[in-house]
Amino acid sequence: MKLFVGLGNPGAQYARHRHNVGFMALDRIAEAHGFGPWRKRFQGETAEGTIGGERVVLLKPATYMNDSGRAVGEAARFLKIPLEDIYVFHDEIDLAPGKLKVKTGGGNAGHNGLRSITAHLDNEYHRVRIGVGHPGSKDAVAYYVLRDFAKAEHAWLEPLLDAMADAAPFLAKGDGARFLSQVALKTRGDGEDDTPSDPPPEKVARTPRNPHPAGERQTKRATALAENLKKWLAGRGDKE
Repeated sequence: MKLFVGLGNPGAQYARHRHNVGFMALDRIAEAHGFGPWRKRFQGETAEGTIGGERVVLLKPATYMNDSGRAVGEAARFLKIPLEDIYVFHDEIDLAPGKLKVKTGGGNAGHNGLRSITAHLDNEYHRVRIGVGHPGSKDAVAYYVLRDFAKAEHAWLEPLLDAMADAAPFLAKGDGARFLSQVALKTRGDGEDDTPSDPPPEKVARTPRNPHPAGERQTKRATALAENLKKWLAGRGDKE
């Protein structure tokens, strides 16, 4: 059994925030794979189902972001799910918008939800890091993540959520690398290389070769002699 955790804040006013992209990912997975209804459990909301032949429990903590670990810890202990079978979906400001990474353990990069989970469990669970971009200033981070995604951002957000849901069977089997490659393939479109090819070499205009270069030189020489003859006759006062 796998435990997929989405991080966010409960309540309609937070639903479209960048900080809630973990909740969004779980909602899309539940919809795509026909999970049962959400119900209150483990200080949060859970839904259960099967993905790629694997039993999966989805959990959205209702303890608010900073206390996410209370809900995750309770669910993991009750269901007896080891750290290596826990995947936490969360927003990541250190990744470009739409970029996706899967990481096991390591630092929490100032993310309070991850910090809380580590405090209640340990650190060697998996993180599914969903890039939302950085506002450019450390002081602006809180304001940035606690605001709705801009309308223009939905151009990459919606396809990414759909691709993550489609590729979820690989994550349920513990294959993070295949999960990432499938998401990349689906969000790239038709899978073809979209790198522009080099333009064709520029054609250089060439002066056509004279097929009779010797005859042309003779004509020019005759013309020059005729001109000289005219000048000589003019000097004598004679007419042609």
